[in-house]
Amino acid sequence: MKTVTRPRILVVGAGFAGVECVRRLERRLAPDEADLTLVTPLSYQLYLPLLPQVASGVLTPQSVALSLRRSEKYRTRIIPGGAIGVDLRSKVCVVRTITDEIVNQPYDYIVLAPGSITRTFDIPGLTDHAFGMKTLAEAAYLRDHVISQLDLADASHDPAERASRLQFVVVGGGYAGTETAACLQRLTHAAVKRYPRLDPGLIKWHLIDIAPKLMPELGEKLGRSAQEVLTRRGIEISLGVSIAKAGPEEVTFTDGRVVPTRTLIWTAGVVASPLIATLGAETVKGRLAVNADMCLPGHDGVFALGDAAAVPDEAKGGGAVCPPTAQHALRQGRQVADNVIAALRNQPMRPYRHKDLGLVVDLGGTDAVSKPLGLELRGLPAQAVARGYHFAALRTNVAKARVATNWLLNAVAGDDFVRTGFQARRPAKLHDFEYTNAYLTPEQVRAHVEEAGRAVR
Repeated sequence: MKTVTRPRILVVGAGFAGVECVRRLERRLAPDEADLTLVTPLSYQLYLPLLPQVASGVLTPQSVALSLRRSEKYRTRIIPGGAIGVDLRSKVCVVRTITDEIVNQPYDYIVLAPGSITRTFDIPGLTDHAFGMKTLAEAAYLRDHVISQLDLADASHDPAERASRLQFVVVGGGYAGTETAACLQRLTHAAVKRYPRLDPGLIKWHLIDIAPKLMPELGEKLGRSAQEVLTRRGIEISLGVSIAKAGPEEVTFTDGRVVPTRTLIWTAGVVASPLIATLGAETVKGRLAVNADMCLPGHDGVFALGDAAAVPDEAKGGGAVCPPTAQHALRQGRQVADNVIAALRNQPMRPYRHKDLGLVVDLGGTDAVSKPLGLELRGLPAQAVARGYHFAALRTNVAKARVATNWLLNAVAGDDFVRTGFQARRPAKLHDFEYTNAYLTPEQVRAHVEEAGRAVR
């Protein structure tokens, strides 16, 4: 008598794309139609666009960490770990659990949504001395660090030490860098009033980027408006400039300037997860090359989307690929779930097509610039659109309630300047969070899977 097994669907990554895919599969597949498994080291989905507000204390960390287990239809098995390799021939995903155990997870259909990591360059001292802004832990740690610099500067009798602790450098003039600089500058501006021994004029924020314009995707006028807002607040903006060298107490710019600082925040873009390199498949600037239906050519049952995949942008045409934004990741997650179901049921799959709805940039307070559906907005109207968009995009009602309550409380009561001290004695620089050395090479993946197969036999 033959045992009939259900098809195994494996989703890698719990970002916008992965979670949206899983939730749609749960809703549209009957319980006996397939087994669902999700690989992720964390038990929550991070709402990344609001991370700068966590770093500045406007939002609590729990507000942007959406539990994966709140869904009433939840039935997905979660493997707490990270995928470190995929053998496409054997249809096996190699996973390192959070206890460092290596397990092989077989699949019939795999959805690769591992997201991205911070893009770094071979700059002396960068990964040893820079802070990132890609994870919840980094945002929480950065808030503690910035407030601690005020505390230490206030206690210091050394003018040189005080000056270096009160200068802050943010690298990256995209949305993440601009919002991070804007939100943290507001925090230090409000906090310094509680430090009567400190001269507010000593607090200096630098925002630098190698590009000639700030957030060029916004267009000339809105980009200039954002720059004017930041300049008015006292943030020094340097374009066409990057970092030549980073040290524990100073940073050297490529234009020769040496800035004494204990705080270097690196937000200069992202690259696809190193997991993609383990497949040995074709890539486009590091992102996995897929068809418009998000299938990997030449491999049945393999789908990829989000930051890690170069999904053709059918709305733009001309060979363009979708940018790595939450807006596209959410919609790709729904579409790829439908395509997995179509493949499962031997039905035709549909290509992904979505017209960009616009951009929102929250600069804190009543300052913002937004471009919904091509309409350029500034100030309070732009802020209303930005926060309205984020509120609507939050997946659960609990998260919406928490975020709305935090916004209201901050507007009424203002900022607080508490250092939690949870990670006061632990390093939290780029190299401590980007586990790029954890991944296997394609040859190592194949050897590991074959060895595991021989052991079973």
